Amino acid sequence: MKILVIGSGAREDAICKSLLKNTQNVVFCAPGNDGMKLSGIKTISIEENDFERMANFAQTNFIDFTVVGPEEPLVNGIVDFFKRQNLKIFGPNQQAAQVEGSKTFTKKLMADAGIPTAQYQEFTKLEDALKYLKSIPDFPIVIKADGLAAGKGVFIADDLISATETVTDLLAEHKFDTKKVVIEEFLEGEEFSLMAFVDHKRFYPMPLAQDYKKILDGDLGPNTGGMGAVCPVLNISKDIEKEAIETVLKPFVTELYDQGIKYTGILYAGLILTKKGIKIIEFNARFGDPETEVVLPRLESDLSEMIFSILNHKKIESIKWQQKGLNLGVFAVSKGYPTKPVFGSLGDRDNFKNCSLTINYAAVKREQKQLFSHGGRLYLMQAQAESVEDAQKKVYQELEKMDQTNIFYRRDIGKNSI
Repeated sequence: MKILVIGSGAREDAICKSLLKNTQNVVFCAPGNDGMKLSGIKTISIEENDFERMANFAQTNFIDFTVVGPEEPLVNGIVDFFKRQNLKIFGPNQQAAQVEGSKTFTKKLMADAGIPTAQYQEFTKLEDALKYLKSIPDFPIVIKADGLAAGKGVFIADDLISATETVTDLLAEHKFDTKKVVIEEFLEGEEFSLMAFVDHKRFYPMPLAQDYKKILDGDLGPNTGGMGAVCPVLNISKDIEKEAIETVLKPFVTELYDQGIKYTGILYAGLILTKKGIKIIEFNARFGDPETEVVLPRLESDLSEMIFSILNHKKIESIKWQQKGLNLGVFAVSKGYPTKPVFGSLGDRDNFKNCSLTINYAAVKREQKQLFSHGGRLYLMQAQAESVEDAQKKVYQELEKMDQTNIFYRRDIGKNSI
């Protein structure tokens, strides 16, 4: 099959590599990045929100189907645009993508489906939000931008002063182009991610993953787009996994369908195991990042055949996942990330080509024989091993060989599973 993947990050790199396990597939990535070319992935210089050029490329190159990686084109309606051109595309339409595009839309769906989540209030006016903050008896609290913020729109405020600053940034300064905020109770517990392939009422869960959002070791510092991940999650039992599927995933997919939202694509559930049981933190409308980079390498079935079946609404009889060991990935990010990433050389490209582990590339550019940083999260290095300790050893030994001048990475990814 000929397949187009939309996006430019490590997640899309992982999707392409999974699709290329079937050696008969031809895979293009638009716009992709220079690092992907080192793996032989064909990149196309079309921006992910240029729907017309994307559709024209799919038509003229006889693409069998397109896979959308990032959330922004989904929320902006790329699936609807492609379908009007009679092009097959894997992802939720614009209405369904509100699952990620609007926190309040999703909170209402969760309430209708009886899915446990944090208590919350929503605000569009700064003065109303500030008045509410002063009435809160206990901190910390969680403040969320109602919209897309590239994984950086969730803030934990430890006191009234920091909460006031955050809400003011969002509603007065309109950080992330925010017009509405959700203020909710802080949930404490073990976080984990559950993704699923969804075909209207049918869904097919993936193995659990766990990502690490905080910038510093020990889960300290501000949130990022993700500093690393592990799959499966050894400290979450199979019983809890089954409960999450039955009490969160299943009722949410059913509620979407019952409300006339025919969801097709990937559904991501961010969950937390609290003292009072499982609660939902968020839903997203696409593959998680960096979870995808450690989940898809464990898929033994043909991803392209699975997606083709879903797009044609044919039931998938079985999906095979690797049962032994685990996959662990660590992101190398620019120094200064997430607020002020420093740009510079990442070293000789041959150091990357000769790496013994899998590298998923994100914000990198190539100039002559060197790679350079071109954003915050640069590349994820991942390994498979029988234990967390062995996987950590493999990854960190290889990361130490890379040029350290302009990169930073957490050194405790996988700590929750030890």
